[in-house]
Parts: sequence; C-alpha cells; structure tokens
Amino acid sequence: MKRASVLRRVGPVESLQHHPVAGREGHVCAFQLTQDDPITIEAESGRPMVIAPGDVFLGTPGHRDSTRWVVGGPPADGLIPDRTYWVLADCGIVGELVGDSPIAKPYLGEVKYLGTLRDENNRDLNLRQFSLPPANSQADYGASLFVLVGTSAEAGKTTAALAVLESLRHHGRSAVLALKATGVASLRELMTYRDFGAIDAFDFVDFGLPSTCPAKRSDIGPMFEHMLDTCLATPAEAVIMECGSDMLGASVPVFLECLKRRRSQMKIILAAADPLGALGGKTVLKDMGLEVDLITGPCTDTPTALERTRTLCGVTALNMARRGTHDVL
Repeated sequence: MKRASVLRRVGPVESLQHHPVAGREGHVCAFQLTQDDPITIEAESGRPMVIAPGDVFLGTPGHRDSTRWVVGGPPADGLIPDRTYWVLADCGIVGELVGDSPIAKPYLGEVKYLGTLRDENNRDLNLRQFSLPPANSQADYGASLFVLVGTSAEAGKTTAALAVLESLRHHGRSAVLALKATGVASLRELMTYRDFGAIDAFDFVDFGLPSTCPAKRSDIGPMFEHMLDTCLATPAEAVIMECGSDMLGASVPVFLECLKRRRSQMKIILAAADPLGALGGKTVLKDMGLEVDLITGPCTDTPTALERTRTLCGVTALNMARRGTHDVL
C-alpha cells in the first residue's frame, strides 16, 4: 500500500486491515482518493508519488495553518470513518479543509477516511510510538546555534539555512546538525540538508508529531524539550534550527521560549519578504527577548531593497540566495 512520507518512522505493518474508529492526530490511517483527478504527495522515499482515483494510501490526521498555502485539520472528535476529508500537505496530513490560497497545490484532494491500522497488541498505531528515545536532558556539547525565523512561508528560511551550512563547512566545521523545529513535515527538506553535508537532520516527526500546528496548542512544550535534549546532546560543532512557518504560527513562539531557557547565546537570522516585513519581524523578535544578528530573504534581492532593509532595521543584511556567501559567519 502506498505510504506518505509523514509515516517515514513507522516500521513494517503486519496487517493492513483498517479499523473503523475515530482517527486522531498522528494515527496511522487508511484513506481512499474519491475524486476523479489524481493528486501527488511525497512518498516515504522522498520522491513525488501519484495517488490515482480509487487508490488507498496511508497517511495521518494532522493540522496545518499556513498563511500561504492551506488551513485545516481534524475535528475535535477525530476523523469519522466513511466521511470525506482533504489532503492538506504533500507529506500526507489529512483533515477538514478550512480554506486555501489560489496557488496550485498538487497534493490537495478529497479522500474518504477508512480507519486506523493497529499493532500486534491491537493498539491504534501512532507516530508517537516511533519517536526517538529520550536523551540525557543534562547533556549539552556546546554546539553553536543558528536559528532561522521568517515573516512568512517561502520567505527564504531554508535557502538561508543551507547557506549557513555551506559557510560552516567552508570554515572547517564538518559536524553540523540540522533541525526543522516547527511547521509541517517535509522529508525533501531534511534530505536536502543531508545532501549539503549535515551529519543528520531531524524534525518534529522524529519526536511524534506530523506538524507543530495550530499556533495556540498547549500540549507541545514537552515535545520541544525532547527535541532540544536530542539536538544539544548530539556531538556536533553547530546546530542549524529552522523554524518553519511564520514567527507567530506553528508554535514558533513556544519553541523559541523553550530554546531561550536552554541557551542564552545563539545567532538569530531573520528571513523577510520585504523591508517593512523585516522591520516588523525584528520588532516582534525583540518583544520576545531576541536580537536579530542577520536579515536575509527577498527583502535583500535588489540594491534598493537591501539598502532600505539596512536603513530601517539597523542590522546587517545579506542576500543568501546567491551562491558562495561564505562571509555569513
């Protein structure tokens, strides 16, 4: 059976029989594409995978509250068997569709929820069962931290993170760990970090959640602590932490607060779409008790935008989309 990438940590399943019970966040669930047009999602290998009309595939209920793409998630009582829902992200998150932007989304499609899969003990399979084991919360190798936040989705955070990774390796730091701390799961992004030389790359799926949405969830602090325990206890010279989504969404403020309690020294890189957005982002971060060290993104694409960003924000600004920006450090 076809499996979406959000289930990448789930091992082989002995029985693919689905049980018609409520599907909740993180459950391993079976869905059937009911519409006449195919959709494309991300497979466990990271490649694009076509789901044809009538196909049954495995994914999970989950939340998404993007300012650019899709908003939706499972209802409070979970997905109901034989009712239709929507694929909300190409990693295989499914839920009720609240709304979406006009931008093309090859993964967005209507599916029927069939039921959950269970383990040998007749328990509903859930991503939390496959999360990384707890690390020593007292262990900290003292790696340098580079934290990337953005004013919106697609503001250039991943591009900047890869430039930082290249810069670190150019300066002789070969042991660099990557973490996508917030947002919606994307195996492709983690594989790209590894392609650029990260010794490993994690996200919240490794700690039991398909996304860190919605923004105001109250149960996510322990997961962030588990995430930080693991990353800080990994022998590395530097850790690049990308906060997916905008800095007010996807539980980004909760993550930053957890991080501040653990570390007082870190480099904050802000990615913004335009100079005014950069100024607003700097102000919001200052209210959180964080000072921006570097600004990048489309707000630095042209000489006019770059100069305006520097003048408004009084912070070093650099276009990191151009290759060879080894002066980042």
